[in-house]
Amino acid sequence: MTNEELKKTLWDAANKLRGSVSAADYKYPVLGLVFLKYVSDLFDAHAEVIRQRLADPASDIYIEDKPTRRDAEASFVRDKTFYDQDNVFWVPPDSHFGILLKKGTDPELPQYLDTAMGEIEAENPSLKGVLYREFSRLALGPGKLNDLMGVIARLKFDPKQHGSRDVFGEVYEYFLGQFALNEGAKAGEFYTPKSVVNLLVEILAPFKGKIYDPACGSGGMFVQSAKFKDAHQKTLGKKGDLAVYGQELMAATRRLCLMNLAVHGLDGDLGQTYGSTFTNDQHKTLRADYILANPPFNISDWDGDKLREDPRWRFGIPPESNANFGWLQHMVSRLSSRGRAGIVLANGSMSSQQSGEGEIRKNMVSADVVDCMVSMPGQLFSNTTIPACLWFLSADKKSGANGTIDRRNQVLFIDARKTASGRLSRTQVEFTDSDLEQIARVYHRWRGTDFSDGTAYADVPGFCYSASTDEVREHGYLLTPGRFVGADHVDEDQGSFAQTMQDLTEQLSEQLVRGVALDGEIRSRLGALGYAV
Repeated sequence: MTNEELKKTLWDAANKLRGSVSAADYKYPVLGLVFLKYVSDLFDAHAEVIRQRLADPASDIYIEDKPTRRDAEASFVRDKTFYDQDNVFWVPPDSHFGILLKKGTDPELPQYLDTAMGEIEAENPSLKGVLYREFSRLALGPGKLNDLMGVIARLKFDPKQHGSRDVFGEVYEYFLGQFALNEGAKAGEFYTPKSVVNLLVEILAPFKGKIYDPACGSGGMFVQSAKFKDAHQKTLGKKGDLAVYGQELMAATRRLCLMNLAVHGLDGDLGQTYGSTFTNDQHKTLRADYILANPPFNISDWDGDKLREDPRWRFGIPPESNANFGWLQHMVSRLSSRGRAGIVLANGSMSSQQSGEGEIRKNMVSADVVDCMVSMPGQLFSNTTIPACLWFLSADKKSGANGTIDRRNQVLFIDARKTASGRLSRTQVEFTDSDLEQIARVYHRWRGTDFSDGTAYADVPGFCYSASTDEVREHGYLLTPGRFVGADHVDEDQGSFAQTMQDLTEQLSEQLVRGVALDGEIRSRLGALGYAV
């Protein structure tokens, strides 16, 4: 059975068992059990490593006498010191997945699992507050939890089998994606479609330095960045190294991220706690070399009214009714001297003029921090059909660390609205590997990076265009790629208008539900669109 077949088989089996439990609630226990199986298997594998060291003359714990060695094995494999020094999670005997699986028919199984997760957290400080501990509240039918553990038990880590450890990470990612498809609108809180993450990563090419995501969700940006680094170490002939930093608003989603990092063998600094990046920034002194983010689109509930004097607003004060330009400016403020950022935002951010957003965009272009703009097709996301775009920002566009070609006072526009040739379902598309290569190749040629194929960049009518900032000024600082590449930009503008209307509708609904009068910000935006209010 291939890995893809295994992932699908496991998902189908696990999903059949959830009954009336919502996908939103079901993902936490399922992913928690995947994690428990992972740490249990790694614990067992490390016990075998300790036994091998005892028998290895080159080891500092070698015991030559066989009877003495056999006697020592039992105590050595139960010595937590040997696990801590190799950064292997310690699993108490009664908390091991295999032991709990044997208690599968016991009515007290949910309580045993809650206790086991608590004990693992107590023994491993880095997992404090991370693991799912509400199995006893899970409304699964009789025997379903035991059946679910039986499904997860089919995942096995064999240290003799190359890549078997990676299967846990792949299953974790696959399950996250499937839960996102099932949850629909709520999925945006924890999941960015894999092909969108891949596009950000392929263009930013994170290889060596600090990587940051201020709205990190379940951690997909970090995982894919690490995979990119690993894949390119051999081709570039040098060693990459990434230090992970992030922040997440929701406590439960932060836990998903920490487990995701762990099953991929990654360490990360997600700050001391969960919370708003705007009002409780966990990394105020951080200056990152790579920033990748998919922040929530068009949020109005972000405490913008309390942040009007914030030093991050270098290009202008973001409107209280929309955080988009708050996110962009926050990320600019966290870039190192050579730092670059890739951000997913609503299409409206490229052309909106309401509430000073047009002036902020103008100031960002004039300051030469906008590097590249990519428009994307609709139906990439499971939680919205309205198209999104990618903003790429750079603190250093001259020839040097970020590329051999000086691109100061220039912006690359890529129209990828018709480039996603893959289809996940009837209602959702994705970028294929060849699509990703086509788009990323254009950027790396334009910038002259280490990841370029060496071919000189050339504009491609209908697809990509390198514009001067003077040309951008002539277009009124509107950044929709269709205006520059020679494609029909009407659809893009209609998408931006639709996004603006959706944003306003959500805010109106929120205020009407709360029974309050329309605030001035919403009134002015409706007025700018020609509505009398």
